[in-house]
Amino acid sequence: MKTKLDRIAEIAKKEPKEKFTSLAHLINEEMLIQCHNEISGNKATGIDKVTKAKYGEELKSNVKALVTKLKSKSYRPQPAKRVNIPKPGTNKTRPLGVLAYEDKLLQRGIAKILNSIYEQDFLDFSYGFRPNRNCHGALKHLNIILEHRKTNYVVDADIEGFFDNVGHEWIMEFIAHRISDPSLKQLIKRTLKAGYMEHEIMHKTEEGTTQGGLISPILANLYLHYALDVWFEKAVKPKCKGQAYMVRYADDFVCCFQYKNDANKFYGALQKRLNKFNLSVSTEKTKIITFGRFAEEKCGREGRKKPETFDFLGFTHYCSKSQRGKFRVKRRTSRKKYKTALLNMKEWIRNNRTTPTPKLMKELNAKLRGHYQFYGITDNSRISNFNNDTKLLLFKWLNRRSQKSSFDWDKFNLFLTKHEVLKPKVYVNIYDTEDIIGNVT
Repeated sequence: MKTKLDRIAEIAKKEPKEKFTSLAHLINEEMLIQCHNEISGNKATGIDKVTKAKYGEELKSNVKALVTKLKSKSYRPQPAKRVNIPKPGTNKTRPLGVLAYEDKLLQRGIAKILNSIYEQDFLDFSYGFRPNRNCHGALKHLNIILEHRKTNYVVDADIEGFFDNVGHEWIMEFIAHRISDPSLKQLIKRTLKAGYMEHEIMHKTEEGTTQGGLISPILANLYLHYALDVWFEKAVKPKCKGQAYMVRYADDFVCCFQYKNDANKFYGALQKRLNKFNLSVSTEKTKIITFGRFAEEKCGREGRKKPETFDFLGFTHYCSKSQRGKFRVKRRTSRKKYKTALLNMKEWIRNNRTTPTPKLMKELNAKLRGHYQFYGITDNSRISNFNNDTKLLLFKWLNRRSQKSSFDWDKFNLFLTKHEVLKPKVYVNIYDTEDIIGNVT
């Protein structure tokens, strides 16, 4: 199966205008069993209440029956189970769709096919949900643009409710650029129209793509590739009088310009462009700011203390200097993400404070390690703050194991010598750019 997908990828790369006419047959028993083996067994179940273990008891016969339904075009995806996940620190929730198990298998198979084709078309400044690309790569890419290119203005843009407003007709039109297999296209369309169940009520989906769906990341990239990336590269950049760059991770993107007039024109054109594709920018969260090596000097002339900052991928970017006095962009954990992470840590410690100490500390350090691995990036001192705040939370909730206080500070420090809290560590060097340096043009 890997050989077949590699061959498709090779053709897609060699022939940018090639349309693939026969793809649905690739979703066979071999692929579906492979997808089954790749799916995590501890995920929540959809409306079918089928787990990976239960489906695997009769794996071959289940997969064979599924392939028969696909060949006869009688397969109908089931509605996703809508779950609203609370956003810590707010009264808002984020909708998440949990798929039925066979739909997970099928969507994973479709995603493999789409990725093998469109990964060859996606542009180098796109990083979200792509093989061998991650948030840190996007941050390194952006850092090169901010520090080593002629960047004086940044357009910090935010697409409002992206996953809820993706147009189905536009998705199918974009897919048609590369795929003319009617069977696969019909399957994707049925997946988009499957709907969702919430409080035992069925809801149709006339637009949008399910957050949590295995096919959603590739469809999101595909949508923004044609709606935004290609437009920026082919229509915006050639008309700019100065340098212009974009870095995008899923629906989160930043654009950098040499001249303010170019930035203003882009911002005006961006709203019209996104409106065409059923999308819109959040006017409250989208802004043009002065940023770069001359930003501090310009702020001084205008009577402002320091340049504005912007958030991207959970980090606040700000203008600063190196120890030698040269311009540098630095990053710290954004206030919003820091608050969310600390609230999550508070809730976890509170709920697990009666857990036996060795297990509690092992799991606590695992959580800290995950935080450091993402936020432990060059110049981010807030990982040390997070470590200190976690210790304070630990002290508070261990003292509430019973009505009587367990520790004073001296005893707590003795406790930490025996049960050490994982120390913060920088995992990502923002200047180690060997993996992405060739992508910045």
